[in-house]
Amino acid sequence: MFWTIPTIMTWTRIIAIPLIVGIFYLPDSVATLANKNLVATVMFVLFAATDWLDGYLARKLNQTSSFGAFLDPVADKFLVCASLLVLVHLNRADVFVGLIIIGREIAISALREWMAQIGASKSVAVHMIGKLKTVGQMVSIPFLLFDGMLFGVINTHLWGTWLIWVAAVLTVWSMIYYLQKALPEIRARVKG
Repeated sequence: MFWTIPTIMTWTRIIAIPLIVGIFYLPDSVATLANKNLVATVMFVLFAATDWLDGYLARKLNQTSSFGAFLDPVADKFLVCASLLVLVHLNRADVFVGLIIIGREIAISALREWMAQIGASKSVAVHMIGKLKTVGQMVSIPFLLFDGMLFGVINTHLWGTWLIWVAAVLTVWSMIYYLQKALPEIRARVKG
């Protein structure tokens, strides 16, 4: 089930990364910064929406697969981390936010891999706090990419900055949660 509709949609999130990053490398003679911001924001929102849609379609079309279950979170992490690096580069997100979020993704991915190897992957199964963390990231990033006044009333830079810090707190909280869940298995393996 490598080339199902849901899996192709997941691949689009990975393909989106150089497109979103590349927007900001266009010469100013081709697009103004405001236009680059708008295009990158729209692209991020559209591609991020495939995260919900591919899961829905996989269940609806009975096309769930272990490969899709592997690729989906990888695509999400790539999209979020690449966008965060762009935001840090553009001075729209603090480098500590980037380090917290990217560091957590690496740590929890390694933890999940280890738990899977020892047959304890259920101890670090996705939890609501992890989902809230993802929502926080997926809402704050487009606000920071847009970096302007939305509808003339919403300062997306201000809101995005607050929301990305909330996402960073949720990121740490979710990491602590998963580490606590894995700790009994870790202790059992260290003693053994």
